[in-house]
Order: sequence, then structure tokens, then C-alpha cells
Amino acid sequence: MSSDPARSAIPTIAEAASSNASGASSAPVSAAVSVRFAAPVLRWRGTEAYQASFDAMRAFTEQRDADTPDEIWLVEHPPVFTLGQAGKPEHLLVANSGIPLVQIDRGGQITYHGPGQIVAYLLLDLRRRKLMVRELVTLIEQAVIDTLAAYNLASERKAGAPGIYVPEHAQGAAATHRGAKVAALGLKIRNGCSYHGVSLNVSMDLSPFLAINPCGYAGLETVDMASLGVAADWREVAATLAAQLETQLAAHAATLPVAEAAATDPAAEAAAVDPAAQAASGGQPPQPQAGAVPAA
Repeated sequence: MSSDPARSAIPTIAEAASSNASGASSAPVSAAVSVRFAAPVLRWRGTEAYQASFDAMRAFTEQRDADTPDEIWLVEHPPVFTLGQAGKPEHLLVANSGIPLVQIDRGGQITYHGPGQIVAYLLLDLRRRKLMVRELVTLIEQAVIDTLAAYNLASERKAGAPGIYVPEHAQGAAATHRGAKVAALGLKIRNGCSYHGVSLNVSMDLSPFLAINPCGYAGLETVDMASLGVAADWREVAATLAAQLETQLAAHAATLPVAEAAATDPAAEAAAVDPAAQAASGGQPPQPQAGAVPAA
């Protein structure tokens, strides 16, 4: 895979880690903007129990101040179902699956995390980055699309259903999985800062998804990169995703005037109903939830 020209521009693991550790963005932005919108610190947390990551994210967000550097955490979780802030327990179809269920504070319904799936947590100061919640969702989705493209996999968004899907026109190994979901996202905004993030399925046991209505959608197929014909290393894909997230953040920063006025409060925006992020059941819009961004 190293000879693939589509991936030649993507930093290696060492380059991605070095770039994030130094706080220097790989994208061409002005010096002033580069300092103000430094690349997030990249942290490889390895395999970690979901509750430990959840508690650590909330503690980090609660304790951070205006000078705390942003971070991106890359994690692989043991099997766990997570139920969003307004999640409906009935979307768990098998009560005694043997997989723990954790109630959490992101928006959205139920999803599954497990070995072979990348979870990238984005701990960002949105006020400091002048980044609106809708912009952040779009940014994350584009980073996933570009990551999959680096492995010659086409993917797309779906209106009203945040996340990334196999295109309806997919060919080859992906043709039998048209419309399936390969990545899910969900965020929480507190005091203008984000946590939670995005999960990308690389090579995993997909059977636990059959025990739920993924993100609240009955019958929605969930797929991984392996099912789409790509045999890829988890850590290599994680480094590619981190680099793409960094690139998207730097590209956003490059569009902003250095002396821009303060942006709208992201927490207030997140509390509003987003018509582009429909609730899972029946396509009905979610009830307003302070700081919770619906996942799908």
C-alpha cells in the first residue's frame, strides 16, 4: 500500500505524531493563525475501557482553560454499547448479549464500539478556533471521506443522517453493501468545547451491530473497510484519519481573518434543533438538548 499515490501525501504515524507534538500545522497557514490555531496534540491511548475514556474526556474538558492545547485521542475499545443522552433503550434488541451498555451524554441513539474500530475523540476549544458545531460535523465527515479515499474507497454523506456511508452506486466488493454505514459520529459541547467524536470501522466483528438498531435506524447495515475489500492496519488507518482531521482543522483556520470578531457561542448552537441532523426513529427531528449533537 505504501506505493499508492493517493496515500503518498498522508503523513506517516511518526510524522503525524511529530506534527501534533510540536503543535505545528501541516497545512499552509499564516504564522499568526498557526499559533492561534495550533494543531491538536495527538494521543495514542491504545486499548482502553470505554468508561475510562468517557471519564477522562469529561475531566479534561472540565479542567481545561483558555490556554489548554486541543487534543485528539485515538482509542480502541473492548466491546461496548453506548446509548446517547436521549437514547431509547428499545433500540437494544438483545437484552442479554453479554456486552455492557453505557449511558452517555452525547446526542443520538445507540451504537457499538469494539476491537478493530478506530475511535477518534476530538477535544477542541471551538470558541478559540472560531468553529461552529455544524462546521465541525462537516469537517469530521470530510476527514473520514478523505481517509477512505486514501484506500481507494468511495464514501458519502446522507442528508439528515450524520455519518459516512457506502455510495448507492458503489462497485466491486462494496456493491453488495450499498447504503451501509462505515463511520458514525456524535459530539458533546460543554463551555464551548467539544468531546466525543467519530468511529471508523476498519476490521471488526460486525455481529454486535445486529443486536441493536444502529443509531436508532432499524435494519441499517453496518460495514467495515475489510468487508469493502480493504485489508488495512488499524494503526496505519488511525494515523491517516488523525492527519486528515488535522488538515481539515488547518484548512478552516486558514479561512479566518487573524483579527476576526468572536464567533457565535457553539454551546448555544448545539442546543438548537439542527434540521440536517434528524433523529434516528422515523426521521423526526430531535428534541433540543443543551450541548448534545445527535449522532448517527
